[in-house]
Amino acid sequence: MRSIYVAGLGRGDGRQIVELGLMELLARRVGRTGVFRPITRGDDRVLELLNVRYRPSASATGVTAEEAAEVYARHGTEELIARLVTRFHPLEGECDALLVLGSSFATDDLPRELAFNARLAAEFGAPVIVVVGAHGEGAAEVAMEMRTAYQVFSDLGSTVLAVVANRVPRGMTVDVDLPVPCYLIPEHPSLSAPTVGQVLRAVDAKQVQGDEDALRRDVLGFVFGGATLPVFLEHLVDGALVITPGDRADLLLVSVAAEASGTARPSGVVLTLGEEPSEAVKDLTARLAPGVPVLSAAADSFTVATTLAGLEGRLTADNPRKIETAIGHFESHVDTGDLADRIELARSDRLTPMMFEHTLLERARADRRHIVLPEGEEDRILRAADVLLRRGIVDLTLLGRPEVIRRRIGDLGLDLSGAAVVDPLTSPLRDSFAQEYAELRAHKGMTLERAREVVADVNFFGTMMLRAGAVHGMVSGAAHTTAATILPAFQIIRTVPGTSIVSSVFFMCLADRVLVYGDCAVNPDPDAERLADIAVSSARTAQRFGIEPRVAMLSYSTGRSGTGADVDKVREATALVMERAPDLLVEGPIQYDAAVDARVAAAKLPGSPVAGRATVLIFPDLNTGNNTYKAVQRSAGAVAVGPVLQGLRRPVNDLSRGALVTDIVSTVAITAVQAQEVAG
Repeated sequence: MRSIYVAGLGRGDGRQIVELGLMELLARRVGRTGVFRPITRGDDRVLELLNVRYRPSASATGVTAEEAAEVYARHGTEELIARLVTRFHPLEGECDALLVLGSSFATDDLPRELAFNARLAAEFGAPVIVVVGAHGEGAAEVAMEMRTAYQVFSDLGSTVLAVVANRVPRGMTVDVDLPVPCYLIPEHPSLSAPTVGQVLRAVDAKQVQGDEDALRRDVLGFVFGGATLPVFLEHLVDGALVITPGDRADLLLVSVAAEASGTARPSGVVLTLGEEPSEAVKDLTARLAPGVPVLSAAADSFTVATTLAGLEGRLTADNPRKIETAIGHFESHVDTGDLADRIELARSDRLTPMMFEHTLLERARADRRHIVLPEGEEDRILRAADVLLRRGIVDLTLLGRPEVIRRRIGDLGLDLSGAAVVDPLTSPLRDSFAQEYAELRAHKGMTLERAREVVADVNFFGTMMLRAGAVHGMVSGAAHTTAATILPAFQIIRTVPGTSIVSSVFFMCLADRVLVYGDCAVNPDPDAERLADIAVSSARTAQRFGIEPRVAMLSYSTGRSGTGADVDKVREATALVMERAPDLLVEGPIQYDAAVDARVAAAKLPGSPVAGRATVLIFPDLNTGNNTYKAVQRSAGAVAVGPVLQGLRRPVNDLSRGALVTDIVSTVAITAVQAQEVAG
């Protein structure tokens, strides 16, 4: 087991972003992760966040702060450390890598706190990553604190793995020469900003307008409503929280109107003195911009402002947007590959669903591609786009009406400033696309006038963008049928030379492994030739995404035990696969249980390199495949990512109409990885 100890030097270091980033690193490298908090106090939101997001194999705390104080007072440091070591060591057999969240004392006795953390790290056998807070510091002071951090922990007998300066003023360079990596993580406005929900709780307000999404908006500043309207408007900027007496309905209306018109997007409005707007005003604001959160607080404006002056953002399990921002920010400024090498985190041979997901995102980010999302007006697509941009996974173009997209972005409290928005109806590309499409389909009697109508459809327009090279891939289907998504691809993109058929796979993420199912979405009853094509394409897809292909050609019988047209088709397809891809491990005909269960395989096909270990399962027809994937998805609680199309010249992928935001993020990442190969 590998352990990493995160220790802070002083208060306000914001080490949560480092702890989150490190846990993300561990989860993508090893199968079984763990987290340990030696001393916990009260509501441990960071531990809760790590448990909810990563579901570690082992998660434990040592003692509470009160228990620690009592043991220390009665028996001294040695007894306290002995108890913590006793709680720590049982975790070693439960995980491959463990993150230790260093302790913070309630007192200001920093030397004793540092010595305690250094001693614990040594007893746990864990190298230390030291985090120093750089908020409001100059370059010389930050450099000095980083050198001090390294020296202190080294002198106390710790193995220092790296030193991280967090919340460094933007644009600052720090000259520090240490024998370990030194990382600078700049201040990020969204991470240090509180949310409207935090404001609501801090001032004991009640919500008058808006929903849960509205409460997740970041408060980037304050504007006070005591001025005249012209002066007030000069100070109303994106992210500002308006604090105004509740009887200033004019300032409430102008704040909401600013968002509705797109001139500014305030984070929200706090009405003070316990005053609420009239029903007529409420009705108007709800019509103009229902997503703007409006709060009512009993306190006066000065008291509210004083209360909020020191309020800062925090990472919590119920705010996934801020979590994604934090991870993306950490990965942008810390060389996680080098850090993993220093921790000696070799990638596990076992591929868990979480490791698969993280590998996808890592590969997509390494060589960013541009993906078009035709359903830009759909909320789930917008939420997924927010995650993708915050993590730096892809570049995006959203199709739809800009005013509708802008309004929904505001209502949902998202930041999609990095995405391009294109309206097919008004785009200057529409005419050239119509001309090209008419030529492509001239043999089917397509006219230019009709083509102009066709390419105004978001899926056709997105596919034409892909053909033109304006984007590298397309993902649709959250609000469209599979036919509506893939028909344009069949007509416009067409198949890879040498491939007779476009087919699909699902990545089935089970509790302990990821399997590839094909074809469960496109081809109703492929003959032996096409079934062999599907098998070879599916094996290539599996290998491309880090899954060693061992192909099972499924049937209702195993080996030579069965006869009949259906099993003969599978037997012939298996022979064709062996002929076309002689290096590929393939077995067929084989039943599902013999393909995935080692005990059944030992009885039915002893000695087979595939039986009991299959990773790619090829179904004989759509009826069998589609029902099986849905049965496994619903009954075994598997996550089904797909369908992922294969065989097209450029990647187009279809979403389930019930797709969750996480499904969309994964599918876009898969599409980006497919596009990398096309580009290469």
